[in-house]
Amino acid sequence: MGETRPSSAFQTDNIDPTKTAELVAMLDLYAKNTGVQRLREWAHSGLLAGPGERAVDIGAGTGSETHVLATAVRPGGEAIGVEPNDGLRDVATRRSGAARFVHGDALALPFDDGSADVVWCERVFQYLAEPDQAATEIARILRPGGRVALLDTDWGTAILHPGETAVAEAVTRSPLAAAANPRAGRKLSGQLAAAGLQIDDVGSQAIIHDHATLNWPFVTMLAEVAVREGRVSSSQRDRFLADLRTGAEEQTLHMSVTTFAVLAHQPH
Repeated sequence: MGETRPSSAFQTDNIDPTKTAELVAMLDLYAKNTGVQRLREWAHSGLLAGPGERAVDIGAGTGSETHVLATAVRPGGEAIGVEPNDGLRDVATRRSGAARFVHGDALALPFDDGSADVVWCERVFQYLAEPDQAATEIARILRPGGRVALLDTDWGTAILHPGETAVAEAVTRSPLAAAANPRAGRKLSGQLAAAGLQIDDVGSQAIIHDHATLNWPFVTMLAEVAVREGRVSSSQRDRFLADLRTGAEEQTLHMSVTTFAVLAHQPH
């Protein structure tokens, strides 16, 4: 590990620690989604972390993918998860004794130049006001020939059905207003290329939720944000949520958003 680098404006280490259990539950639910598992498997198979390598997971969360990397780089390798949230970092440490977890910032990674063989970064860029700087940091820490798998959501692709179309569009715009970089997914290739990396492959997966898997608290929160920001009325919100519940009962409910994954390497 190198010198301490300046911290960015993006900080998650000050998140209310009482919310840790709720955040972990959401991340665990996300990890169970078939589409998430399919895209992660594709990205890991392309990243090809191997024995003896040093792997870095930026925004490690609960450490699930750091653990996958730690298993891949055995024997002789090392997997390090970078996670600014103290509560999540504690959970990750308890869950994966095979990896090491450190406090860090995606815009100022605590590693020397050229010190990583592989980098994994999933659903981080959408929260960054300066994602280009994060791409530059990834390029900085990768050795020549080092690889990266960069995955992120594009909230501009969100679909929510059934319900009045105008209301559904207003509700799905809530993440567009809330996230610093809500259309992150479509920009990943360009940002890595601009940082000097060679793009090897691009994949995508619609993350689909139906009547059995929909995260109702999340959808309700999106609807409340739409009301608070004046995009829909409270009566429109109530009718829309009622339509969704009817859709759940009739098994016609659909919610999806597309996540993109980019594989790239540092040229020799």
